[in-house]
Amino acid sequence: MGTSKTASFSNEQNQLATLFKALSHPARIAIIDYLLSVDTCICGDIVNVLPLAQPTVSQHLKELKNAGIIKGNIEGTAICYCINPETFQKFEHYFNLITKKINDKCC
Repeated sequence: MGTSKTASFSNEQNQLATLFKALSHPARIAIIDYLLSVDTCICGDIVNVLPLAQPTVSQHLKELKNAGIIKGNIEGTAICYCINPETFQKFEHYFNLITKKINDKCC
């Protein structure tokens, strides 16, 4: 989405678009799935569970972190990643609104 066009949409619409764009790659979904499965912050293990090179995994982690979907904390020489629950509350709120509207306007 071009910079000039984003002004035509609400702040919430632009934020949601950024979040969905960050989730629009299967490797990023796999990273989220993995983080959800371990119930703790992960330091360096992510590369071992994906069929991708370390630089590629790092790029996907960067995209997820820049969108606010995951958090990264530096512990020694490693960065430990975990899910950002506040971001997923935004998803939940958005999908709850959709569900309510669908249920209210069933065809």
